[in-house]
Amino acid sequence: MNEVDVVSAVFVVFSGAAVLATLALFARQAMIVAYIVVGAVAGPSALGLVEDAGWLTSVSEIGIMFLLFLLGLNMVPAQLWRMFREATHVTLASCGAFFVLGAGLAITLGFGGREAAVAGCAMMFSSTIIGLKLLPTTALHHQHMGQVIISILLLQDLIAIVALLVLEGMAGAGDEWWPLLRQLLGLPVLVAVAWVAERHVVEPLLRRFDQIHEYMFLLVIAWCLTVAEFAQTLGLSHEIGAFVAGVVLATCPVSLYVADALRPLRDFFLILFFFSLGARLDPATIGPALLPAAVLAAVALAVKPMVFGWLLRRAGEAERLARETGVRLGQISEFSLLIVVLALDTGVIGAHASNVIQLATVLTFVVSSYVIVWRYPTPIAVRDTLRQD
Repeated sequence: MNEVDVVSAVFVVFSGAAVLATLALFARQAMIVAYIVVGAVAGPSALGLVEDAGWLTSVSEIGIMFLLFLLGLNMVPAQLWRMFREATHVTLASCGAFFVLGAGLAITLGFGGREAAVAGCAMMFSSTIIGLKLLPTTALHHQHMGQVIISILLLQDLIAIVALLVLEGMAGAGDEWWPLLRQLLGLPVLVAVAWVAERHVVEPLLRRFDQIHEYMFLLVIAWCLTVAEFAQTLGLSHEIGAFVAGVVLATCPVSLYVADALRPLRDFFLILFFFSLGARLDPATIGPALLPAAVLAAVALAVKPMVFGWLLRRAGEAERLARETGVRLGQISEFSLLIVVLALDTGVIGAHASNVIQLATVLTFVVSSYVIVWRYPTPIAVRDTLRQD
């Protein structure tokens, strides 16, 4: 894309989002839905005001990285490790239940065996964006809930990486034992290297130049992206790397200042993410896919909160926290979109199955975000009494 195209695309994204977000607020609706609608209307398959939304998707992934980095800054490592241990059986049990549910439902809807398996994989995961973007980060009474949610989502992320490797193997990509081994070994290596670098390089620099805010801002962004890129070289995701970068920096005295300074940058990229999500929708494929997608979405929205709530209560969490956490995790994930796209590209599933699962994911995004902003505290709640950042 040339410079004019980029400027025009950014103009369309943010001007359109501002207009529809204003209307959404007057109508007491969720702004996230407005961002998705702008993408669907202005994207290449509708008005074509943004002809190439692919670059937006790549750029918007930075928003997910900053989101996890900021969450990591609010996590004390000792507490996070304890939450990982508590969340493991909840995550494994829920993923198993949702896989069986998604695959069985897909077979009922007429999908083939491989397509049903991919649908089951897609159903397993919850959205990092919805789960964390709509969770207040500064309210102290949500700190434990944030730890529970981030633990489950990161464990799901690791399972999703394994699912991607399995898909590549199903497509005949060859012997996949080494990439999987590299990822299993990569996580402790990533944590160890990041901890040493933060303790002996980053933190001393931040302490020495803490009066120069511009330098602190620059150094922290470089730190986040460096660890994220290192994670990618180890076979892990950028998101896991960004979260580790935040966790090891959490004990630094300037972590709270860093978290406040990066929120506007995070929101900039997340708007691009939701626009690109809507821009992926092709009106020509919505008709045939709408009914099965609506069934998948409705089942996910109805069952996932109940399963998470039940498992969390069994794990000893309070009734109110278990119920609210279940609702906040009661959608399909953006990681599921990546799985579906890879499955389509490698020939594991057909175009119709891909369209159904992608449309179901978007539907759960819309409905779930709408329910959350109406019922629970969020940074973009439609009621003043629930609006917390």
